[in-house]
Order: sequence, then C-alpha cells, then structure tokens
Amino acid sequence: MTFQEALRLHTALTASAEKNLLIAIARRLPRWINSDHLTGLGFVALLGAGASYWYARYSDLGLWLVIVCLAVNWFGDSLDGTVARVRNQQRPRYGFYVDHILDALGTVALVGGMAASGYLSWSVASAVLIAYFTLCIEVYLATYTLREFRISFAGCGPTELRIAIAVGNLALLYGFRTGWTPFGRFAIFDIGGAVATIGLTVILLVTVVRHTAQLYREEPLP
Repeated sequence: MTFQEALRLHTALTASAEKNLLIAIARRLPRWINSDHLTGLGFVALLGAGASYWYARYSDLGLWLVIVCLAVNWFGDSLDGTVARVRNQQRPRYGFYVDHILDALGTVALVGGMAASGYLSWSVASAVLIAYFTLCIEVYLATYTLREFRISFAGCGPTELRIAIAVGNLALLYGFRTGWTPFGRFAIFDIGGAVATIGLTVILLVTVVRHTAQLYREEPLP
C-alpha cells in the first residue's frame, strides 16, 4: 500500500525565519537525539505549562514557569519533524498521528491549567477548546480529502500562539508589579480567550464553506 503525504501549508508570519532556524538547529543536534525524543519533550513541556498555570494560583512564579515550558515545547514540537526530514528518517503516518494526538492532549492540559489558575474562567476555557477541536476536525478531514494539511491561518500558527500566551503572562506580571490593569486584574485572559474563540469560529466557517465548494466542484453529481 502506497501512502501519499499531504501538502503542508504553513504561511504564518514567523514561518520562513523559523524554518531556517530549525534546520540549522537540527543539523547540529547530537545523533542520539531523535524525533521521538523531541516529540516527547514537547508533550511533557505542554503538560508542564498546564501544571505551571495551576501553580500560578498560589505564586506568580508559575507564570514565569509557563513561559519556560512554552519555549521548551516550541523546541521539541517544532524540531521533531524537521529532524526527521533533515536526516531522511520520515515516518509520515506515525509522525502525523503521534504528534497531533499528543498536541490535543497537551492543549487540554494547557487550557485546563489556565482555568485552574483562576486567570481564565471555565466557561471561556470550554469555548476555546470546543472551537479549537472543531477546527482541528476540519483540518484533519481536509488533510484526508484534499491532501492539504494547513498549519496556520491568517498569518497565525503555533509559534504565534505561544508568543501571544507568553505576552499575556508578561502583561499579568507587569500588572501585579505596577497595579496597571486596563481590563481588571484577571480579565485579560478571558478577553483573549473570547477573541480566540470568535477568531477560530470565523476561520472554521470560512474554511468549511471553501472546502465544501471545492469538493463539490471536484466531485459533482453525475
């Protein structure tokens, strides 16, 4: 059985510079570090980010730990596929499945940790997860039916999301230190979560309409 790998569509703002950086890092990694190690590292770091948000309920140090965990997650999650391609050790089905099932579990841990911290309400956290996973379903269906795997939307990809979360943490820390809180002490994450939910929903609706129309044109009624 032959397997046709889907075309990767990654047009995020940082995609070009990030690709060059990742290739440079991958070529310098010790040979004993493989893509499985990096995938595992990224997953553990995402779990750590969720746990750090929970810890932030009791200490502001947790917000700093989240930023560290997000950086480690970027390193592992972004490099695993790059290392496989640079070393010509690609396992497209295994890599796709394991990478994205762990991303899904890690995302639940991250958003759940945000809600447990008290900085994000559980209702907004639930809305974010519903919108995120519904869009994920659409992406995976498009990957199967159109052989196109889209990683970013509207110039925003995983790296941009990590940066946005880190900036939110820094805004909270700055507010704690100076007393400057334009939307209230804890509202900044709820506002960000609401904006993210609306954005994900709009992207989902537009993408569903476009892909449905494309598939209908390619497979018209006889």
